[in-house]
Amino acid sequence: MTETDTDTESNSESNGITFAQLGLRPEIAGTLIQLGYEAPTPVQEKTIPVLLEGKDVIGQAQTGTGKTAAFALPMLSHLDPNNKQTQALVLAPTRELAMLVAEAILSYARGMQNVTVLPVYGGASIVLQMKHLQRGAQIVVGTPGRLIDHLDRGTLDLSGVKMIVLDEADEMLKMGFIEEVERMLSLVPTPRQIALFSATMPDEVLRIAQRHLVKPVHIELPHKTMSAPAIEQRFLNISEGQKLEVLTQLLELEASEACLIFRRTKTGAAELAEKLEARGFSAVPMHGDMNQRERENVIRRLRAGQIEIVVATDVAARGLDVEQIEHVINYDVPHDVEAYVHRIGRTGRAGRTGMATLFVTPRERRMMREIERFTGAAIKPMKMPTRADVAARRIDVFKENLRKNIKEGDLDLYVEVVTQLAEEGPFDMAEIAAAAARLANGTRSLAAVAEAPEPRPFARPAASAGGGAPAAPSADGKVRLTMAVGKRDGIRPADIVGSIANEADVPGSDIGPIDITDDMTFVVVPEHYVAKILEKVGSAKFKGRPVNIRVAGAGEVPPPRGPRREGGDDRRPQRTGSSFAPKREYTPRPSPPGAPRREYTPRPNDDRKPAYNKPYAPRATDDRKPFAKPYAPRATDDRKPYAKPYAPRTTDDRKPSARPSSFAPRRDDDRKPFHAKFAKKTGPKKPR
Repeated sequence: MTETDTDTESNSESNGITFAQLGLRPEIAGTLIQLGYEAPTPVQEKTIPVLLEGKDVIGQAQTGTGKTAAFALPMLSHLDPNNKQTQALVLAPTRELAMLVAEAILSYARGMQNVTVLPVYGGASIVLQMKHLQRGAQIVVGTPGRLIDHLDRGTLDLSGVKMIVLDEADEMLKMGFIEEVERMLSLVPTPRQIALFSATMPDEVLRIAQRHLVKPVHIELPHKTMSAPAIEQRFLNISEGQKLEVLTQLLELEASEACLIFRRTKTGAAELAEKLEARGFSAVPMHGDMNQRERENVIRRLRAGQIEIVVATDVAARGLDVEQIEHVINYDVPHDVEAYVHRIGRTGRAGRTGMATLFVTPRERRMMREIERFTGAAIKPMKMPTRADVAARRIDVFKENLRKNIKEGDLDLYVEVVTQLAEEGPFDMAEIAAAAARLANGTRSLAAVAEAPEPRPFARPAASAGGGAPAAPSADGKVRLTMAVGKRDGIRPADIVGSIANEADVPGSDIGPIDITDDMTFVVVPEHYVAKILEKVGSAKFKGRPVNIRVAGAGEVPPPRGPRREGGDDRRPQRTGSSFAPKREYTPRPSPPGAPRREYTPRPNDDRKPAYNKPYAPRATDDRKPFAKPYAPRATDDRKPYAKPYAPRTTDDRKPSARPSSFAPRRDDDRKPFHAKFAKKTGPKKPR
């Protein structure tokens, strides 16, 4: 182990302290366990207890050291979920960082009720943000410019803020937000708690701390650099949904003696190991839930060459020293830049060269730049692997195996067999060699084809819609099987591979891919193993439920186990091509025993009653009845006159008003007392 590795591990250790021991709320500590976080980082271990005590903090740490959880977890512990008023404010220099911080806080608050986190930044709809602020948000994470905009509009209320965080204060200074930060701090009422985090401490940031913080506690993590000239570092820009497919292609293209894949959480490590195992790779997980004996067993098997891939978390891989590890893949970008240094240090041991690959999603590019700044080395981009590359690699490997076999000799018997086949005809040497090569390659195809999309759980395959014939094998000699158990039964890819491999003696590398739906499971196996699998595994049970394994498309598809809809059958008609599947032929219901049999005789046509009692004949025009009274317009003089002709009323004809028209104010003594008027309105009601 090098000197750099020793320093990194000493700083990454948490002395066995857990998040629950730091004084956090039990529901928050339980959420961290569910998320797979095993131990606090050094900055979290130093910062969380101080913030829980209510003290101000100045933290000098780089991005990626875990400072988001360092201030978010105490913030949630002090929060009152029943109060919808804004209680905490986080200032971030960019919209990307504001979104990441808001998502992290929301994930930590998963176990709490009625907690609202609102990201506020420029470029988004301010009207929508105003509506969310009006409904109430206990924690607001935003950029200084947009927060000032809401303050000017009167939509952001800071009267209830008890904690304010300045994340990456030096970056806000570089972007010219220092005046906005000063204004926000001056508007937050006292007493309040302030946490300031910055990678560097320029004079302007120090002046802000001296002016607004009260007896702050200084927490500083020294900046380290790493030099690893024997390790080639590279990255792939990739989306989250592409990771698994690209990983499998990368593992096949760049075969190594041993590979180490890192994930952030223990649940993610276990799931990825299962998926790789279902695709034919020899992979095992290693995480914090495993005891020391189980971890040592994984390391022993890795050194012995019994397994090729280990999917591990940072805590589980600490101290892992295996010379055979040639490739380290960061499936998830670490939250801690020091953890990245520790990860890639697992390869290139004992003077060997190593390879480190980093999967970077669009939101994690900023973190990659921080890693480059921390390590002092550039991470080079790499070409995205393609299926054509995988196919070419398979052919090269197959050629190399053939050359190796030819060099080993002892082929006289096989040469004699091939010669006899060629002499017997009608095949030539090339066709015989091709058939022998395909037979030697087994069930693995040389062409890299895309995996078939997951079928609908209860859709009847086209091959079985008409007569229920078994599905034909694919071009590469593989058959798709179906099992009547799924996710609801708790089945995993490892259970399927283990049962087929153990019971039917099928190599695990020949099984896959595996698609598990809620109620059914589909698995692809070589054609020549189908009969043996159906015989050995057909009557097996999983948790007391028959697996009912058979070729996909053969026989009836079991209906869903959920409740049936009211009013009839819940099975929908399935389409085959552009038309519906043919209906079942009608089978008459059998008569009860002893009942006389009634023969069906069709009714003759002349036995039917006519549709009309009277044949239709059109009515003659003169047959219609005339109107009772012919229409004639009323004469003008026929209208009745008005009872009284209209004449305008003269002014003197109006009745005089009861009071004189001139206004005369009423004297004070002329007004009735208020109590008399009130007693008249609200007096006791008369009995009915």
